[in-house]
Amino acid sequence: MSPIDSADLTRVGPGTVMGEFMRQYWMPAAMSSEVQADREPLRLMLLGEKLVAFRDSTGQVGILDHRCPHRCASLFLGRNEESGIRCVYHGWKFDVRGKCVEMPNVPVHQDFKDKVHAKAYRTAERNGLIWVYMGQQQDSPPPLPNIEANLIPDSEIWCLQRECNWMQALEGDIDTSHVGFLHVGMLGPDDLPEDHPMRPTVLNRAPEYEVRNAEWGSMYGGYRLNDDGLMSWRVAHFMFPFWTQTPNARFSTRAIARAWVPMDDNHSMLFDISGGVDDGNPAYNSTRANGEPLYEKFEYEPNTTDWYGRWRCRDRAHNDWGIDRQSQRDGHQYTGIANITIQDQAVTESMGAVTDHAFEHLAPTDQMIARTRRRVLMAARAWRDKGTLPPGAHEPDVFMGARAGSFLHDPQVPLDDAYRAQLEQAVRWKTPA
Repeated sequence: MSPIDSADLTRVGPGTVMGEFMRQYWMPAAMSSEVQADREPLRLMLLGEKLVAFRDSTGQVGILDHRCPHRCASLFLGRNEESGIRCVYHGWKFDVRGKCVEMPNVPVHQDFKDKVHAKAYRTAERNGLIWVYMGQQQDSPPPLPNIEANLIPDSEIWCLQRECNWMQALEGDIDTSHVGFLHVGMLGPDDLPEDHPMRPTVLNRAPEYEVRNAEWGSMYGGYRLNDDGLMSWRVAHFMFPFWTQTPNARFSTRAIARAWVPMDDNHSMLFDISGGVDDGNPAYNSTRANGEPLYEKFEYEPNTTDWYGRWRCRDRAHNDWGIDRQSQRDGHQYTGIANITIQDQAVTESMGAVTDHAFEHLAPTDQMIARTRRRVLMAARAWRDKGTLPPGAHEPDVFMGARAGSFLHDPQVPLDDAYRAQLEQAVRWKTPA
């Protein structure tokens, strides 16, 4: 990648190629549980902008620039009361759409509140997530994307902040060949049940790939023969603008989507959403043959109110992500890091806040990464140069064609046919709950 390519791909602030591209999409901003009616506002950092979120007396959520348009005091200090947030400096009050509804320090005959608006973005909620649209169409935003995992009632959602660029974080999800080392390098075939989705990875740690462009972004199938003669497929997706679907779940019974929302150039927030009719994602709840859990759970730092104070893991760069060298040496954990998510966190953050792409040497197993980078850059530049609408931004059902997971299939059947056959048999969720 050229330096210009790298900059266009990783910079997300206002006016940047990628930042303006992403602003055309609805994005997860917070969990619904993070803001309560008439309670304190929440600081949000999104696409390099400092914002506050609050829920008014009627339950509506507002997301505003944190600066009061009067004298720029922070509305984070504001009073959330009576269907609006009131700046504590001079009492100006704003509703969830940013309209100034009271200007109490100004004499009535000089009042000009009808001409003042705080910078505000459109919001929506669905199945436990607060969404924000930061694009130009604030009066008529596009519909929410129909991403299957977010359509499942009572889907599971968790968040985790990652201290690196959004694309760097995302690429860990679209790289299947690392699983055989980073996550299961300590296991042999007898350590997992025969029907475990990750067992074929233990049998053969060097998969081959098929990669495709898709209307929602890009997809890959990592394949290798299983010991029963069937072909093991690990199928996963990139979905515009920053979504992944990972292949560790069982394809037929679980839907997953992971949003890598850029906070700024150097920080991203993961929203992991999944649901299904099975016992949960085996990547998180698996045990060894002796019943011992494969991975430990990670612990959060207590949330604080600063711009980067939400959903941080206790194990971060400051303590080498909790690495246990004895566990690494004795083979209990290949990495010495006990949690599967923090294993990913460690390697992607260890690259630096924004990796130096000129230092890389990509391999054939990195086809999906190279394809996705190119796909994103071309789409973002097409929006900048020609005003070409980004894929899926105004077509909510585009994403319904994507389902990820692991499955076994006849080795003579090519990826596209095997994928369609699995989709036809899978449990699907197709309408918003």
